[in-house]
Amino acid sequence: MSEFSPGLVTVFGGSGFVGTQAVRALARDGWRVRVAVRNPALAQDLRILGDVGQIQPVRCDITRPADVTAALKGADAAVNLVGLLFQAPGRSFAAAHVDGARNIAAACVAGGVGRLVQVSAIGADANSEADYGRTKGEAENAARAVKPDTVILRPSIVFGNGDGFLNRFADMATTSPALPLIGGGHTKFQPVYVGDVAEAIARSVVRPEAAGRTFELGGPAVWTFKDILQYILRETGRTRLLAPIPVFAAALLGRITGLTALIGIAPVLTRDQVLMLKVDNVVSAGAAGLADLGIEPTGLEAIAPSYLWRYRRGGQFARNPGAVEA
Repeated sequence: MSEFSPGLVTVFGGSGFVGTQAVRALARDGWRVRVAVRNPALAQDLRILGDVGQIQPVRCDITRPADVTAALKGADAAVNLVGLLFQAPGRSFAAAHVDGARNIAAACVAGGVGRLVQVSAIGADANSEADYGRTKGEAENAARAVKPDTVILRPSIVFGNGDGFLNRFADMATTSPALPLIGGGHTKFQPVYVGDVAEAIARSVVRPEAAGRTFELGGPAVWTFKDILQYILRETGRTRLLAPIPVFAAALLGRITGLTALIGIAPVLTRDQVLMLKVDNVVSAGAAGLADLGIEPTGLEAIAPSYLWRYRRGGQFARNPGAVEA
């Protein structure tokens, strides 16, 4: 069976960090891309990622079945990239992750959409202690219950220019005398480059053999949380104390800092994020991954210096970027 020919693909949540790169990859492969987002005005810059008229932002709230049906009208494929990092009034994990995934899968079946790619996360588990991990797992189950041939992609932490992980701690190191080593920093990650995730999405949309499969996406190396923080400090030329914080204490702190979400401010840390750090975030033994999609993973050290320089004293003009500064 040959690959699907590019037609119209609807990308839900396509204006975010991963979504922007996925839209670019799909447009490059010849797809017409409909980007379904809550606020299309904030996604107009995506139009320049393709030819004139190739990329079209549209309004869609995936918790509203009518919106989803409209966003999928005439589509040949769909990608669900919607994901919340924290809950806020009117925006719950259950609604965005589970209800949204179910609505998209149901509309795909009703509208005859041939391929659905559900972007999840390593750590997604319907039995997870963390609300984020549990609802991501429930979303996978909800999509597959309605559309069994749904392709599920589970990336580890995703890095690249504009990421919310390396940038967060690099920025913190510019002002704070210490960085938090939650749980002693032993949690393992397998950082995956955003460009590789985007390419995995584009290939999952067209490859018939991907139907109904789950792919766990990780980079070429496993890093501990402590390893990553030490790398950030080396690359930005700073010395900072790595302060071990027990999980129970970090979870309590997360409960407090998470309250900022109630007034519309993104929390520095949430209890849910702490709970996710209790479990390693690496590709499972024997799981299908990037190699099964024909993608050679890109290492963290090959990309991160291209954007972490902005956190050095002197920025890109620093005389010795690797020098340790107080």
